Amino acid sequence: MSTIVQSSGLTKRYGAFTALEALDLSVSEGEIFGLLGPNGAGKTTTMRLLMGILRPSAGTARIDGLDCFADRVEVKRRVGFLPDEPVFHDYLRGIEVVRFVGAMHGLPRAEIEARAWPLLERLDLTEATDEYAINYSRGMKKKLALVCALLHRPKVVILDEPTSGLDPIATRRLNEMILDMARLGTTVFLSSHLLDHVEKLCDRMAIITSGRLAALGSLDELRRATTAESSLEEIFLAVAGEGAVPDVRAVR
Repeated sequence: MSTIVQSSGLTKRYGAFTALEALDLSVSEGEIFGLLGPNGAGKTTTMRLLMGILRPSAGTARIDGLDCFADRVEVKRRVGFLPDEPVFHDYLRGIEVVRFVGAMHGLPRAEIEARAWPLLERLDLTEATDEYAINYSRGMKKKLALVCALLHRPKVVILDEPTSGLDPIATRRLNEMILDMARLGTTVFLSSHLLDHVEKLCDRMAIITSGRLAALGSLDELRRATTAESSLEEIFLAVAGEGAVPDVRAVR
């Protein structure tokens, strides 16, 4: 499979503080890839760099051959992004948010309706579409943002903590959608603190600590590269736990 998401030496600094340093990643088409790390490790920074929201201090990020910052408008046409904390205009109802996003992607009204309602139904959101999105619960906002992210049928989906705020039923439905997307060739790049969630879904994963890559590979590769023998949680603690040193256990 060809590479569709790639970073090379990707770095982001804020003055003397380095949020991300020399990150090298390569993600293939149709892969489900997990990005893990403690709070403040650089996961959200990585995703914002991939979406062109932030300009790299050094290095490059590319999606589908496009520079994520220089070509950020075109990147957004090919990528669906689910932020950790979606924000909507307070004067739009749920369905109006969806229609607005669809129109921004140049979709005809009939096509928006045909694509949106099956997604809304699958996420159990149809009865709330006439409510103002500002009044949605956190989980409902996450579902609405996911519908918006998938509406234009992107080649790559970037999900920042996709299950936060979701109940177990919604989480299961989301997992099923992620697997369905991958089966159809969509690349899914996600971050999560739920290690069992990542372990079940992801083909490969990267662990970053203090802005640096600490481990990269499939679950079996990570097991062989650490002293951990079974779960992803044990691997994570071995690599990113207190006193762990970044890079020494990296699988390249």
